[in-house]
Amino acid sequence: MPSNFIARTIRWSAWEGCEAGMEHVEISPSDGGIELSGVMIGNDDRSRFGLTYRLKVDSAWRMREARLRSVSGRALHLETNGQGTWRENGVEQPALQGCIDIDIQASPITNTLPIRRLDPKQDESAEIRLCYIEVPSLKVSPREQRYTAVEPRKLYRFESLESAFTADLPVDEDGFVLDYPGLFKRLA
Repeated sequence: MPSNFIARTIRWSAWEGCEAGMEHVEISPSDGGIELSGVMIGNDDRSRFGLTYRLKVDSAWRMREARLRSVSGRALHLETNGQGTWRENGVEQPALQGCIDIDIQASPITNTLPIRRLDPKQDESAEIRLCYIEVPSLKVSPREQRYTAVEPRKLYRFESLESAFTADLPVDEDGFVLDYPGLFKRLA
């Protein structure tokens, strides 16, 4: 993160015609790293949901801790050493071994984590293993994804390696997603 990074607030709303919802996140320096605290409201195929989260990453943008709580009372606490060892609600999770990042379904903020951590050069791709968090169930499973720098520090291609889903994600100067075509658009 640039040394002149100032705490900021970002909001996204659902893309026109999409019922994904809205997200509000506050990003601030914290204990030598970054803290991202947010709230999401939205719809999935089955229900409406509300969710709060607090994510802590170190100065290299490696996930260290994630706390999520749904309005209905579900809670998830993930902790990692930043090297791929995870605990979920205090219990070690061997199935998540090797995951470095997280991806909260229905949230554009978690795309920033691997973009910032990897900082790929022009046309460079990186495949990653991460903890995918389903919303609203908060079920966690390992997933494989790829990020490619189409235009470094401006545009990245996201690909799910387990489905045919692909999205080109424009980002701001700090690597935060501007728009997630078809799903979310950033509010001024």
